Amino acid sequence: MDVRQLRYFLAVVDHGGINRAAETLLIAQPSLSQAIAALEREVGLPLFHRIGRRLVLSDAGKTLVGPARVVLRDLEDAKASVDALKGLRTGRVDLITMPSPGIEPLTTILISFGRTYPGVTVNAEAAFTPEEVLHAVRTGVCEVGILGSPAVVRAPELDIVALESQPLILISGPGAQTPDHPEIQRSELAGFRLIVSQRGSLMRTLVDEVLASGVEASIVAEVAHRTSIMPMVLSGFGQAVMPSSWAPSARQAGATVHRIVPESYLHIAAVCRQSHLTPPARALMNEARRYAAQTPTAWEIAGASTQT
Repeated sequence: MDVRQLRYFLAVVDHGGINRAAETLLIAQPSLSQAIAALEREVGLPLFHRIGRRLVLSDAGKTLVGPARVVLRDLEDAKASVDALKGLRTGRVDLITMPSPGIEPLTTILISFGRTYPGVTVNAEAAFTPEEVLHAVRTGVCEVGILGSPAVVRAPELDIVALESQPLILISGPGAQTPDHPEIQRSELAGFRLIVSQRGSLMRTLVDEVLASGVEASIVAEVAHRTSIMPMVLSGFGQAVMPSSWAPSARQAGATVHRIVPESYLHIAAVCRQSHLTPPARALMNEARRYAAQTPTAWEIAGASTQT
């Protein structure tokens, strides 16, 4: 098998079929089908099961995906190393991030990274659970992942950099009746109309705990995409529990922010494989380590988040 065959194979995997993969690769569909068939003959096993018009990975195909991505990234690594000898600062980092850490600390990390490596392109994919991020990094879909988890992330086979711990805050729209002090007790959420994220998130867990304790608040909306929550809050539809990374943009938009006590923290981390990283990905992880070394403690972050 050769690099071209592996690239074609991964294109079919990533785009879910021959037609879309052929369009992306700018080749004829019959040519792509022939290349996949030739790869299957060489492997000696079918890589896909053909169910109607759909292609579903076989066990052999699933086994090949990870090594194929490593081969292609190793090739990119070799090319980038040669380019570096020429004095070029180019390349690409495939990144996957959850929404809240994608606001901060990712923005600050990328600003610093971009100053040093202005020619490197960052391709950021979206994920909504820590498991999605870890899976994408493990399988090589993305080289670097940024995630937030209620517990400290543990994945022995990956390189993990703990970035910071973000306290949960209450965001209220202009004119909302909220306490004058910077903190709000969970019991003070009584009577509030709450916009929540999906079950399983730390923000939703806090709201569920508040309701279970007997506090008579109401859930008025369940929103999967957290970027949709802020417009609802600003319109006065309800209030939201979010990580402190949302505080600066919320205040700038005219909302008020209160730290919720007792505190709950979202633990933010950067993850990557322990080997086979391209130079741009290694540089980005090094930038993440620098950020972590300069990050205040969780209590200092919590204190800063209470300023209104």
